Amino acid sequence: MLAVYSRFMLALRLAVGLAFGYALLVLLAWRFQERLAFPAPRAGVPDPKRVGVENGERIELTSADGTKLVGWYLEAVKLAGHPSQPAPALLWFYGNGENVAAIWPVVREFQPPGTAVLVVDYPGYGGSAGRTTEAGLYAAADAAYAFLAARRDVDPRLIYVYGRSLGSAVATHTAAHHPTAALILESPFTSAGAMARHLYSLFPRFVLTLGLDNLTNIRRIHCPTLVFHGDADRLVPPEMGLEVARAAGGPVEVVLIHGAGHNETYAIGGRAYRDKMWEFVAGTAAVGRSGGRADGKP
Repeated sequence: MLAVYSRFMLALRLAVGLAFGYALLVLLAWRFQERLAFPAPRAGVPDPKRVGVENGERIELTSADGTKLVGWYLEAVKLAGHPSQPAPALLWFYGNGENVAAIWPVVREFQPPGTAVLVVDYPGYGGSAGRTTEAGLYAAADAAYAFLAARRDVDPRLIYVYGRSLGSAVATHTAAHHPTAALILESPFTSAGAMARHLYSLFPRFVLTLGLDNLTNIRRIHCPTLVFHGDADRLVPPEMGLEVARAAGGPVEVVLIHGAGHNETYAIGGRAYRDKMWEFVAGTAAVGRSGGRADGKP
């Protein structure tokens, strides 16, 4: 009898210990979810001229909540036939482990001909001040959009929005809340909730407070949309990108990059990726300049 009681008490203590440990993990996941979602690597924003980007300038913005932001603005290289016209502009939102200091070579290489580019560090990222929150991401995006729309060398009818991974949620927010000529998404997920179920199924759903809801936003967007996704992406499964594409409120095109995982799309996609993006921007810009709509609506 004593042996049975001892085994019971041992099992009870083990169960209580496991329950306590799980509860602690849930508490930590709730408390530090923003740090998991937004690792916010720090790095100073380089001077474009010093790294050989002659059409670039380091810019500073202030978001609506007072956070100081820094980034790069790449002036459009004028195309023959459009020497004095305000240029289209591409607003670039990077992934959660990136910043301007890390991503600028790709931004420079991918800058569409005749199109300006703006990339700004999120709050708490790179050289920007503040702490990263979901609301802070959107406030930074609004400030960046306003900066572009107010520039005399930018055509406000031809602002394009690009978002990769985490940046896809910032991009769809921007396109859902501001006039956007076209939207480009790379490796988009459906929502923070879906990502949590995919990566952290151990935790209950009520722990998550982040939204990052691409599906809700994309349904409100009617401009042309181009979606890139690596078909070997295990972090954000390509099925998520396809689901986002199916929910788009306007014309959409999907390009699967064969053999690319989540962080290999630029390297594996290479020139074909870049040229497809350029072709998409040039085509919608031509429609916009003619006064028409790329989605075919009057």
